[in-house]
Formats: sequence, C-alpha cells, structure tokens
Amino acid sequence: MMSIKKILVANRGEIAIRVMRSAKELGIKTVAVYSDADKLLPHASYADEAINIGPAAASESYLVQDKIIAASKQTGADAIHPGYGFLSENASFAERVEKEGITFIGPSPHAIQVMGDKLTSKQTVQKFDVPLVPGMDEPINDVEKAKKVAHDIGYPVMIKASAGGGGKGMRIVNDPNDFEEQMDRAMSEARNSFGNDEVFIEKFISSPKHIEVQVLGDKHGNIVHLFERECSIQRRHQKVVEEAPSALLTPERRKEIGEAAVNVAKSCDYFGAGTVEFIADENFDFYFLEMNTRLQVEHPVTELITGVDLVKEQIRIAEGEKLSFSQDDLTITGHSLEVRVYAEDPENNFLPDIGKLQTYIRPQGAGVRVDDGYEQGQDVSIFYDPMIAKLITYGKDRKEAIDRMRRAIAEYQISGVKTTLPFCDFVLGHEEFIDGSFTTKFVESHYDPEALKAEIPTDVAEIAAIIANDVLNTAAKTGTSPTSTSGKSRWKDRMKS
Repeated sequence: MMSIKKILVANRGEIAIRVMRSAKELGIKTVAVYSDADKLLPHASYADEAINIGPAAASESYLVQDKIIAASKQTGADAIHPGYGFLSENASFAERVEKEGITFIGPSPHAIQVMGDKLTSKQTVQKFDVPLVPGMDEPINDVEKAKKVAHDIGYPVMIKASAGGGGKGMRIVNDPNDFEEQMDRAMSEARNSFGNDEVFIEKFISSPKHIEVQVLGDKHGNIVHLFERECSIQRRHQKVVEEAPSALLTPERRKEIGEAAVNVAKSCDYFGAGTVEFIADENFDFYFLEMNTRLQVEHPVTELITGVDLVKEQIRIAEGEKLSFSQDDLTITGHSLEVRVYAEDPENNFLPDIGKLQTYIRPQGAGVRVDDGYEQGQDVSIFYDPMIAKLITYGKDRKEAIDRMRRAIAEYQISGVKTTLPFCDFVLGHEEFIDGSFTTKFVESHYDPEALKAEIPTDVAEIAAIIANDVLNTAAKTGTSPTSTSGKSRWKDRMKS
C-alpha cells in the first residue's frame, strides 16, 4: 500500500480548493495549476505551490495533458486529482497519468471508457439486471432507420448523442413529422461538441424525477452506495438545486435503487467515487441513465447526511486502502440541500453573465456551508463555467434545511453580476418543491421570470427611505433643491456604499 505525499489538482476554482482542504487535513501537500485568467483566484494562493499552465482558454491550459503532466513532474507531485469537468472523465488522460508513474485519483481508464459511452454502458449494465429505458442499445446515424426505430418504440422519443452529456446532442420528439429535423440537429450538435455524430433513440418519459446514487468502491472489490440525491430542478438539462435524501423515496425503493447502483459499479469493476444516474416515473419505477466516473458537483449534500468525506475516501482508495466501512455502517442523518450560484440572468433565459464581483459577502451561521472559488473584486470570466459557488445547508429534517437555505440566500450579497439566487429562492418557496412532487419539468411548467421582478425587498426600500430623508434634510440645510445634480450624486453614492 502506497502513501501519497503531494497532490496536483488539475482543476480550478471551488472544486480545486475543496480537494485541497481534504488533502491538507490528511497532511498531504498540494499543487494548484492556473491559467493566465485565473492567476489571482484563491485556489492558486491556497495551495502549497502553484504553476501557470498557459492562456485563459481551457483548450490551451486546463485541457492540455502535456502541461498537467509537466507541472506534476516539475513539482514532484506523486498524484493528480482531476476534480470534475476538464480531464476528469478522459480515459486516455487517466491512462497516461498512470504510465508516467503518477497516481490518478479516480477510477480505472477501463471504467471511464466503458461508462463514458452511453450505449456501451447500457450494454454493460444490462448483464447485471439493471433496469433500462426501452430503446436502442447500438448507435445510429441513418435517419430513415432511426425513424423506424422511433415508430416501433412509440412517441414521444428522446434522441441522444452516444458520446458526451450536459444536454448537448439531445432532442425530444413528440411528433413523427418533426423527427428528421430534430435528428439532423442532434447529430450536428453531437458532431460539433464531441466529434462523433452517432446517436441513439429511447423512449422519452415525459415528467420524470432525476435521482442519482453516490457509490464508492475500493481496489479490493468492495462497493457501497451512500444513498440517493434528488436532482430534478434543472434548466437546459443541467442541475441547479439538489438535495439528499429524496423527499418521496420509500425505504424499499431506496434499497432497490441503491443495489442497482452498486450493480452498475460492479459491471465495470469500479473503484473510487462515482455517481449512477437514474430517471424515475410517476410510480417511482426507475431506469439507468448513465454513470459519472468522477466526483459530482453536488457531492456535499451526501457528505452532510452520511458524515463521509468523499474526497478523503478517494485519496485513501487511490492509496490502495480498503473501505473502512460496510453498507450496514451507513445511515442517513438529517437532510441537506445545495443550490448552484451561477453568474446567469434568470430573468433572461439564464444567459451567462460576466463581470466583476463588486460585492461578495457569504452567508454564515448554523448549518450553512459555502464552497466557492472567488473573492470580492474578482472577475467572473467568460472562459469557464459560470458557477460562482455552491451554497449548501443542513438541517435535522427537510423543512429545517429549506428554511436555512432561504435564510442563507437572503444573506448572500452579490453585486456586479446577475445570479441564480433569486430563482433558487423562488423554487424553494414553491408548493410543488415543498411537497416534493416536482419533476424535471418544473422550470417550464412553473417558472415565470416576471415572478422575480416583483416588489423591492423590504430592506432595500428601508435603505432608500433613509437615503431620501438624508437628501431632503441636507437640501433644507444648504438651500439646494433635492433634485439638483449634487442631490442625485449623493443618492448614487449612498446606494453604492
């Protein structure tokens, strides 16, 4: 069994800091990498060492394997943690890291490759009796053949890129007359995004829940699940609000879906941390969707309800240790929520927003955790994902977790860019979220941007009243008009302060 001495984190921002914190608690040195655009971000200064790996564009920095390997060798890092995104699910990178004599903190290249292709993964898990959505188990790029498959399955159908994810190369078709056009679009997007235009067709479940299960496996064949996360609040097929456990899953269904997730991991001899994603219909019959062979953005909610530090477990597994607990040792305690704080405008179709964080003050208090990678005064760059932070709350039950989240959202002060915080508060206050019956259709069914343009919050109104009174008193003393230029200037200055 080996002992890791120094970890290079091949990532940026909040996930880089998150990994480094656990490494430091284990007494392991850390190395950060940063692009020209990220040289002032906290992750670069938090690490024991930091290496510049090139220009702002990820294709010239964070995605360049040669630069990551060179930085590892230059600093003497004996392990690389990929975080999520970038090279985290790149089988060739994992293989190369190992060939260079460096420990890859993640699964085997084989597992990454098998689960990285949606069709190969379906074929693999099918042998382990994992429930699958009715549809194809091989890729296709022949429109006429695909049209016949769709007819046989029955509309509505989903066209999906065979390689990739993140909602790219994905089209829902309700009407047979629209199939050719949507097929062409899906293939084109898949080709542009992944260099592969092959797609597959499966039955579309119109209003599903998106349930995922965290798994951990060691290199000795032991695999456990750490229960489920509910991830159905999404925009553009990407998650915004997550929680653990699910509000509606029964103990029997929880056991079934957990065992199915373990079987998925067994099908590819998985080790490390991974997430198995399912969709569930109105009867909570669930079907395998895909496996993410890395740490998930929403992993903190699992950590809070189980008491397990997933990053520390990843490191120990990479060192060759056996899992220190069994399935029977794991229990759910309390409830946890996470909202993703994106620099996006929820009033304008969630378009990304960029700019300087003129105000950036984190919420605090009992049951509140903020995983972020920015400080006040820093720029949110156009070059990377627009996520500023993850805001996580924990409570003894779901109501307390929700109440704490809404309080934390109200305390979170961000100016300079638009964020998804108002949208997240809207979600948490909606009756369908409160009763747990929401599905992946929540945004299109219930969200109205006008709801965020309501009245000025009470505290802002009070501040405005105080400033107005101050302006009027000053005007009375000086004999100037309260609408003069100087009066307006003072109003603007006070509102900025």
